[in-house]
Amino acid sequence: MRILIVEDDVGMAEFLRTGLRESGYALDVAADGHEGLRLATSHPYDAIILDLMLPGLNGLAVLRELRSREIDTPVICLTARHSVDDRIRGLDLGADDYLAKPFNFAELLARLRALLRRGQSVVANPIVVSDLCVDVVARTATRGGQRLELSPTEFALLEFLARHKGEILSRTMILEHVWDLHQDPLSSVLEVHVNRLRKKVDHGFAAPLIHTVRGIGYVLREDAS
Repeated sequence: MRILIVEDDVGMAEFLRTGLRESGYALDVAADGHEGLRLATSHPYDAIILDLMLPGLNGLAVLRELRSREIDTPVICLTARHSVDDRIRGLDLGADDYLAKPFNFAELLARLRALLRRGQSVVANPIVVSDLCVDVVARTATRGGQRLELSPTEFALLEFLARHKGEILSRTMILEHVWDLHQDPLSSVLEVHVNRLRKKVDHGFAAPLIHTVRGIGYVLREDAS
């Protein structure tokens, strides 16, 4: 899942970047409203975390412009605790949720998960493919009852494949949702992580679940047909 953070406070932006990255999300960060709007209208994000007090173009203006362009990416607004009017205006303009600063990071994660579930077709949790079980809430995975020890990026990759089980996902689609803008699309990072994930998901089991579709990308399914 790929998240855009629009936050001008350097400390807060780094706090969000670090915490969300450790939770397995791909992150892009904009330090002002103009840059945030440019990124939000140029790239496919699963959610946006938007501070309302931004230099240049404030968060409400960014939100208004996004909705006027019919960009319906879920948005969590960050507001000062006393800014009740801003919260009301943000919700009226199309914000999906808000958090007052300072906030509990665990609560932000819970609200983000809820928005991501709401913005997608309903997917059962855990996601089961053959004897593979992917729990997207607990962020754990098992195969044949054995726990898989996955890095945050490996889990994010497996989660994306699992949410689209049976669908062939192109290399570009996967890179856009699992890695951030700084990742070189011509690098071998995807292939490296797929190989690592295969060793953990498929090694030692009779039937592989992660399949390469030559010239296109990858698919998670029970057979290679």
